Amino acid sequence: MKQFNDITIIGIDQGYGNMKTANTVFPTAITAYDTAPMFKGDVLEYGGRFYRVGEGHKGFVADKSTDGDFYLLTLAAIAKELEQYRLFTASLCLAVGLPLSWVGSQRESFRQYLTQNETVSFRFNGNLFQLRIVGCKVYPQGYAAVVQQLANFEGEHLLADIGNGTMNLLYLTDSQPQENRCWTEKIGVNQCMIRAKEAVLRRFGSKISDSTVEQVLRTGTAKIDADYLACIREVASSYVAELFATLRSYEYDPATTHLTIVGGGGQLVKHFGSYDPEQVTIVDDICAAAKGYEYMAYRQMFRG
Repeated sequence: MKQFNDITIIGIDQGYGNMKTANTVFPTAITAYDTAPMFKGDVLEYGGRFYRVGEGHKGFVADKSTDGDFYLLTLAAIAKELEQYRLFTASLCLAVGLPLSWVGSQRESFRQYLTQNETVSFRFNGNLFQLRIVGCKVYPQGYAAVVQQLANFEGEHLLADIGNGTMNLLYLTDSQPQENRCWTEKIGVNQCMIRAKEAVLRRFGSKISDSTVEQVLRTGTAKIDADYLACIREVASSYVAELFATLRSYEYDPATTHLTIVGGGGQLVKHFGSYDPEQVTIVDDICAAAKGYEYMAYRQMFRG
């Protein structure tokens, strides 16, 4: 969260797997209730309904502005960030992102979607929030995660933002993004999750929870049967090999190009990939993009 005069800037990375602000992370999932949920947890109360945030599973949506859930999840993300500062009334400028290849075509519709209500009131975990949305700035995903480190991007670089739903690729030459060399591929981490669960079911005849598979993909291990763990690791290794094959199809050459990986897929590469650490940088900060959105918005507003 940043301040510019009387405006609070909040960066939100609205991923298919997790919603991230500069200081918070929660699953991109939401379930509606007509009455207040019985059990404790993050609850949004808006428009006469209750929503349990982080419960359920959100599927891939190519255009987020066509899905009402992302508006509700954005309200929850705002609330979780403002809660860090005990701030419940504010004028906000939202700073968000879209996949590189979709920014041009979806920027305006996404901006209108997120600013559909200039004033908005809701409760989150019992706290009343009364907000005024005075602006929304939309930036390219991935690029925002490294924008504050561009001085280090000498020579040829490939930036790979591997999220839950998509992988976004962007070449940079001497820190300058090459707009005609950016692509979006639907080869996100969720595909690896699905393959791992199917492999376990096929090999052992039993189902395994998303949370267990996610733990293996994120950390490389979990307290489960060794055969089950080996099965998931086998799928993950195959998936990472496929990721690198996709990179090579876009002319990635590790001998001449430094690869920087951001997003949750970086942990997959770290634990299951084969690469030269001198030629590959993995950005571990899952909130890096949200922080980058805030930085870019503040700089844009400061320059007028």
